Amino acid sequence: MIGVLARPEQRASVEEFFELFKTPWEHYRPGKSYDVVIVTADTVPETDARLIVILGSSPKQTERDLGVVAGSKRRDAVLAGGPDPLPIYGGLQTFRTSEEQRALLSVGDEVAAFQVGEPGHRTVRAGYDLFDEVSILLAAGQPVDFAPYCTLELHIEYLRKWMLGAGVSFFEIRAVPAGYDFIACLTHDIDFVGIRPHFVDHSMLGFVYRGTVGALRRFVRGRMSAARLLRCWSAVLSLPFVYAGWTKDFWEPFDWYLEAEKDLPTTYFLIPFKGVAGERVPGSQASRRASAYGVSDIQQSVQKLRGAGCEVGVHGLDSWHSVEKGCAELKAITDASGAASVGVRIHWLLQDENTPAVLEQAGYSYDSTCGFNECPGYRAGTTQVFRPPAAKKLLELPMHIQDGALFYPKRSNLSEAEAFERCETMFANAERFGGVVTLLWHDRSHGAERFWGDFYKELIGSLRARNVWFGSGAQVVEWFRSRREIRFEEETTASGSREIGVSYRGPKPLHQFLVRVNLPHKDFATVPTEGAISEDIHWNGESGIVPNLRKLLEDANTSAIHPLT
Repeated sequence: MIGVLARPEQRASVEEFFELFKTPWEHYRPGKSYDVVIVTADTVPETDARLIVILGSSPKQTERDLGVVAGSKRRDAVLAGGPDPLPIYGGLQTFRTSEEQRALLSVGDEVAAFQVGEPGHRTVRAGYDLFDEVSILLAAGQPVDFAPYCTLELHIEYLRKWMLGAGVSFFEIRAVPAGYDFIACLTHDIDFVGIRPHFVDHSMLGFVYRGTVGALRRFVRGRMSAARLLRCWSAVLSLPFVYAGWTKDFWEPFDWYLEAEKDLPTTYFLIPFKGVAGERVPGSQASRRASAYGVSDIQQSVQKLRGAGCEVGVHGLDSWHSVEKGCAELKAITDASGAASVGVRIHWLLQDENTPAVLEQAGYSYDSTCGFNECPGYRAGTTQVFRPPAAKKLLELPMHIQDGALFYPKRSNLSEAEAFERCETMFANAERFGGVVTLLWHDRSHGAERFWGDFYKELIGSLRARNVWFGSGAQVVEWFRSRREIRFEEETTASGSREIGVSYRGPKPLHQFLVRVNLPHKDFATVPTEGAISEDIHWNGESGIVPNLRKLLEDANTSAIHPLT
């Protein structure tokens, strides 16, 4: 059991952190014995814990006992010392260490975290505040320059590593259903339902330019093949026939995506109202945010999507800042789809610090706006569904990869080979940390003049070849919501010993939970933490898991436990 002694204002951040690192913990109670004590408060209690983790950029009362000598004060540092750099966005205190103090993390030639003591009674002192970092990541998010970093997952990984290095055995509920390596969520923002509704407007004229002069420039620069150049010109020449209804509209999205994603649950975020640009839209081209369709115009397509097992959500216009308009936009989609529970992604990814509370009050079940327009990556530093600080029940499904962020010239401007490598790296991160990879492919990206459809099919093929659960946005959020219903309580047995009780209080989960038992190597005092052992148990949420956990934890210090292959 972990005891957490944090500052009062950090309570919500502590609780959300341990929804992500789902392991037994509680707020610290004086006089109680813990395996691990984490302290961000000014006062550090006397404890017999195997590991004490003291965090924060402010001096603690135990500094003299630890022989701590303060170094410099910093902000916005990147720490080295592990397999991945660790960005820090709040305050950072560095230290001057002695021979007895082993450096764990550093910035430049200064120590940012160190450990002292022997396994069995070890102290880790880090010069940053973990729970302040969690609050920053889940509220404001990371700067775009740090988009590739799974920062919050790294915080969990470092804490896990320090626990194992101190000889602490513990279990956790992994952020992935049992039997899978990670989750994939395929989504589409439907801004256009075809080019036919656009006649001599900026969308049509822009397409003609990009499909002729723009395509030729890309061909000359080696960014487009001759075959695609000819397809672009052919599409432009076909426009009169498309408008006459004699030729299929090459921007129509639904049939193409239903075929490309055959048998996969997918989420479509649809515009609720035609011709509404929305209020408080920044930039000189705000009027272009208005769509040429509203959900009532595509009722037949909505029923087709629902019949294929797809989810329909709101591509919000003013939901991000207005409860009243958020309710109206939600009603437009529920009237069209008949769905009882609906998620939202705001058009152009507009949001502010109040958006989660506004969406929650309007009645949305989840949001999926948290992501970058500029590049693929982790805006909140996590692969997991989380609850934003401004919300009480609303959950956030982070968006990680979108087509325009990969390929637009003013964004990442990657070649297809570079983009595929970037996506594969993110899939590997999901295999490592668990959680979900959420993809966004826009309505017309499969056709002229973008031609990003073949690349998208290749991405889906790569995901299908992996051990992945494909879930719609609603399904993914429902599974994570179920995981949040798992509770840990310390109980006293008939013999007087204490053990952790595990209970599940939610409805039957879509997939079983993966319970991972982390055991230090039997020679943890000398063997690096990479030699730690893990055992996995699949659990359906019913009673009966405690005896299995007890046996594995009791075997932790016997020679019967060996590293898994």
